[in-house]
Amino acid sequence: MSSTTPNQTNVSEADNAEEPPSLVTKTSELSYQQMILCAAVIGIAGGLVATAYYYLLEASLHVVWHTLPEFLAPYFSSNFPAWNYVWIATTIGGLLVGITLYFMGLPGEVSFVVDQVHDPGRISLRQTPAMIVASLVSITAGGSAGPEAPLVQINGSFGGWLGKKLKLSLTTTRVLTFCGMSAALGAFFGAPLGGALFALEIPHRRGLEYYEAIIPAVLSAILSFFVFRFNTGLTIGGMYHFAAIPPLSLMHLVEGGLLGAVGALIAVIFIVMFRSIGWLSQYLEHRRILLATLGGLSIGLIALVFPQTLFFGEKEIQSIVATGSTFGMTMLLMIALAKMLAVCCTLHSGFRGGFIFPLFYIGAASGLAISLAIPQVHPTIGMICLMAAVNVAVTKTPISTTVILSVLSDTAMVPVIIIASFTSFLLTTEVSLIPTQRSRSFIPADVPIPIQITPESASA
Repeated sequence: MSSTTPNQTNVSEADNAEEPPSLVTKTSELSYQQMILCAAVIGIAGGLVATAYYYLLEASLHVVWHTLPEFLAPYFSSNFPAWNYVWIATTIGGLLVGITLYFMGLPGEVSFVVDQVHDPGRISLRQTPAMIVASLVSITAGGSAGPEAPLVQINGSFGGWLGKKLKLSLTTTRVLTFCGMSAALGAFFGAPLGGALFALEIPHRRGLEYYEAIIPAVLSAILSFFVFRFNTGLTIGGMYHFAAIPPLSLMHLVEGGLLGAVGALIAVIFIVMFRSIGWLSQYLEHRRILLATLGGLSIGLIALVFPQTLFFGEKEIQSIVATGSTFGMTMLLMIALAKMLAVCCTLHSGFRGGFIFPLFYIGAASGLAISLAIPQVHPTIGMICLMAAVNVAVTKTPISTTVILSVLSDTAMVPVIIIASFTSFLLTTEVSLIPTQRSRSFIPADVPIPIQITPESASA
């Protein structure tokens, strides 16, 4: 996503301004047992938050895309067909997003969240109300962005807030922030280990570095996953029903590498498109209501031509898996390009949400197109490898993406997925969509290094 905006920086500075101006800060540390207890609390809270968000989102989607169209059906006619409802609904949604951002402020995007995880180690809680409202309206309006990013910010900010209230050190507060992020992704993806690893991988471009957070983060993800699934009744295991694959051979491993390279290329096309739309949208970035309204209109117009691009893609991926082959190779590639454009219009117009499932959708459509063009490539292998490769090239999360997709697809394809993921990862190490991804050892030259004094060192 785009880099941190001045508005987001101001929010962060205001939040940090609550701290004493002195660089000498007394902090406390948690014992291992206390850390595990905090991780458990954050995980349970994260599951409850994800549950509430899920039910509110589902209710909103049902009202806007089922109840209202049925109520308005008698008012449409041959002169004003019912299909006009799509662009009207998305445009009104964009207007509401713009109004929300104008009055409630601009919540952080992925780049901002990643930056805050590094320093000061926590996400501003002040942005949470704006993120909740803006993301719910954005997703309900049919935007190509999912709930994973809002949930990450909401639960991550809770973890950071807890660390602040307990006056913990930067390192410990960051661990609790990761616990909140992991709780969000563990519930949303239905893959606790994958969700926790994703939260730990995404701050970096070249591999996971905050190793001290692994155990607490995984625990939070597990508990959040349990609470969320218990409350919602959603099934555990594979979300998508791919065709069974033949026993893996060395040729399939080679295919994984080649498909990973293709996925890297597709991701580069997406990144170029994303930056181009961002360059165009910057002329309206200070007119939030107009920009968001135009974004909603763009999403609706794209959906009139390609209905498959509406929404963030979690449920739409199954339609590609089940009936995508009936579209043909050319149409599938056009759908993938249209989805890229829809994602760019969604995120650059101020809509709030994540791009993980939209990237999975782009990869699924592209992978199926390749399998139709080259029958030797099994459709399941083509789709899952491209889903992994496209996402990894953008997010730089090869390990967690492999784990998540192996769970979501319910297939025994880990060797092939990991090869596709790492091929894409290695080919795109110099390409990034999240400019704030960096090593944990990186310290900007103009940032003073705080002196942290724990009670033990102070007494010494």
